[in-house]
Parts: sequence; structure tokens; C-alpha cells
Amino acid sequence: MGVEFESSKWEPTLSLYGFIIMCCFSSIALFPRFFNKSLSLSPFADQSLSPTSHRYFLFLYSLASAMEGVWSVYGDFEFVYSGTSKEQILFSLILGFGSSLLLAPLLAFLFDSIGGHNKACLVFCVLHLFVGIWKRIVPQSHPCVWLLTLSSSLATGIFSFAFEAWIVLENENQGYRLRALTNTFWLMTFIESASLIGSQVLVNWLLASDVDTGIASSSTATIFIAIIGIFCVTKGWKQTPHSAPVKDRRWMSYINIFSDKRILLLGFAHACLQFSIAIFWILWAPTLVADGREVHLGLIYPCLMGARMLGSTVCPWLFCASSSLRIEDCLVYTFTVMGLALSIVAYDYQEIGVLVSLFCLFHAGVGLIIPSLARLRTIHVPNELRGGMISLSVAPANAAILFLLILRGYYQNIENSTMVALAALGLFMASGSMHLLKRLGKQPFGNWHKS
Repeated sequence: MGVEFESSKWEPTLSLYGFIIMCCFSSIALFPRFFNKSLSLSPFADQSLSPTSHRYFLFLYSLASAMEGVWSVYGDFEFVYSGTSKEQILFSLILGFGSSLLLAPLLAFLFDSIGGHNKACLVFCVLHLFVGIWKRIVPQSHPCVWLLTLSSSLATGIFSFAFEAWIVLENENQGYRLRALTNTFWLMTFIESASLIGSQVLVNWLLASDVDTGIASSSTATIFIAIIGIFCVTKGWKQTPHSAPVKDRRWMSYINIFSDKRILLLGFAHACLQFSIAIFWILWAPTLVADGREVHLGLIYPCLMGARMLGSTVCPWLFCASSSLRIEDCLVYTFTVMGLALSIVAYDYQEIGVLVSLFCLFHAGVGLIIPSLARLRTIHVPNELRGGMISLSVAPANAAILFLLILRGYYQNIENSTMVALAALGLFMASGSMHLLKRLGKQPFGNWHKS
């Protein structure tokens, strides 16, 4: 007698989505009621930029996040649908991380030198416009398709530093306030995660009727968003030029980035975080579908981004004026918890529900850490060098990922679980660097900024 097994795809329950939404709403809504004596009721009320300019910037940042999200959401699907081999996908990943390793730091220092991070944002939009037009008119089998990977990687590298450096310099030039920047940082993380979810909804809607038409429509949507972004950057407010000459900024770069232990520790922690995030996005799907399991990955992705949004809403609770918790202490604990979560994943735990819970915990930590590191950069890094410091700190992570991809893809000398374990180890090391940063004190060379 034969036994039939009914297979079904695992997917999150609706209660999980509702729980994440309610937690985010409660965190944002209840915060001013508990701390109305020390903080203003609105995150926009203590801005050195005008509320209109601040909202304008956040709108532009949401457009940029949406452009990044469109390619990240359906990029893998497009590879599979077009019949791209594993070797070609691997080469694309290696080319992307390699170009980010070599070119992104140069671009960051260039824009730091000319003081034009609004120009960097413009280049970001132009690169996405180029990718969208290319995908719309050039077939996937074209021999120069590697230009798409190069352009997308450069755009991602610019995205990692340009918008943060732009808003920080604008705040400094128009009346610097640290607490206002803290509000901006967590709002940027929150809006970026929400925009990524919106990108997924848009792409799924476009692909629902016909795949070929949907792929073309996705490129058209990116072109449209990129044009709006270019218009916003060129017609919006202009960045105030720096008063420091280029030679002074180069001298400050060598002295502060390569000689100050606090900046090195901060950059090391950022590199470990970016390394773990990249490893996660490379391996999260293979980990969930291991042993032939069927999982609705498209339904899990919003949970991960929702957890990241929830983590970002915790920032104003921890860093308000009445809180006695230092940023470094918070990061020590958060990095440790994230490292433990990835350690369990590396142990090859097979229960999907537990894996998804650990993934959500990891992304909640990411949502908390990204604004926290941005605030520490505001304390320890001169604003004129911010873009170069961010890009340089990501370079070791890109180099490590490039090395692991070559070992895994071409030589099969390392397992997926080992790569996840290395990501967990990096998070533990980042926790140690935050502990050392706390011991070194608060300011590197006196107070660089007004508080």
C-alpha cells in the first residue's frame, strides 16, 4: 500500500504581519507620550533644515531606495527566467563586489574633495536610468551585459554614502543639531525598508499578468523613478559649498581616518555589519529551501523588512535625552544577539519557523545598528570625510565576500554554513570593537561638531 504525502509551501501567518505593523505603529506613536518632557512631539520639530526641505530629502531618499529595491527584488528571478547559468551568475556577483571594492572608495573621496554629494546622488540616478534603458532596449544575451552589473554595483556603492553625507553636511551648513540628525538617520532606515517592500509589491504586480511584459514594465518603472530623482536633485535645494580647501581635507583624511583608533574601530564595526548583511542575502534563500523544502520567499521578504523597520523605531527610545544607555553599550549587546542568531543558523537548524524568527531578529538588529553607527560617525568623523570613511569601511567587507565567492563558486572549498559562521564571527568582533570604542572615550580630537 502506497502512502501519499501532501506537500505545501511554508508561508508566514497573517498574524506575524499584523504583529510587526502594530509594534512599529506603537513604537512611533507612544514614544512622544513617554518622553514629551525631554523631546519634541514630532521628529521633524528639531530640524536644522526646514521641515519642507527635510521631507523633500526623505522623499528623494525613498525614490533612491525604490530604485535599489526594484533590481534587488527581481534580479535573481530575471537571471533564472533568462536562462543564465550558475557560472554567469557567479561571475556577475564577483564583478559587482570587485567593482565596488575598487571604484566606490575612489568615487567617495572624489565627491568628498569637490564637496558635491548632491552630484553623487545625481550620478546614482543617472546610473539607474542607464540600467533601465539598457534593459528596455538591449537583449539579455548581449555580450556587453556586464555593463549592467558594473553600473548597478557602482550605484549601490554611491547609495551607501552619498545621501547620508549630503544630509549631514546640509545640517552642518544650515545649523548643526545632533539630535535632529539622529531622527533623520532612523527615519532614513525606516523609509528605506518601507520602500523596499513597496518595490516588491510593484514588481509582483507588474509580473502578475505576463512575465515578459512585466520585466519590461519593471525597467520602465525604474526609468520613470530615475527621471523623477534626477529632477528632484537638479531642481531641489543646492548643497552649500565647503569652506575648507581641498588640501586641508586631504590632510585631514590621512590624519583622522588612518591614525585615529576610534575611527578605525568604527569602520571595522561597519565592515563587519556589511559583511554579515551581504552573506545573509546571498545565502538566506538556499538556507530556507535546503533539503527540497518549499517556501514562499516572496512572503518572507516583507517580514524581514518589517523587522528592520521595527528595529529602526527603537532608536529614538534608546537615544533620547532621558536615556542613560550609551550608544556603544547598545551596539555591544545588539551585535552579540545578532551573532548568536547567525550562529544558530550556521548550526544548520532545520525548522523553518525558527529560521524565519532568527532572520527577523537579525534584521531588527540591522535596523537598530545602521542609525546608531551613523550617529557615531557624526560624533567621531569630520563631516568633510564622511563619504570616504563609509566607503573605505565597506571595502574590506567587499574583499572578504569576493574571496569567499571565489572559494565557494570555483573551488568548492567552503560550505554555506561556514560562510554564515564567519558572518557571525564578524558580528562578535564588531561587538568587541564597540566595547573598545567605549573605553577610548567620546571624542577623537576634541569636539568636531556643535551639539
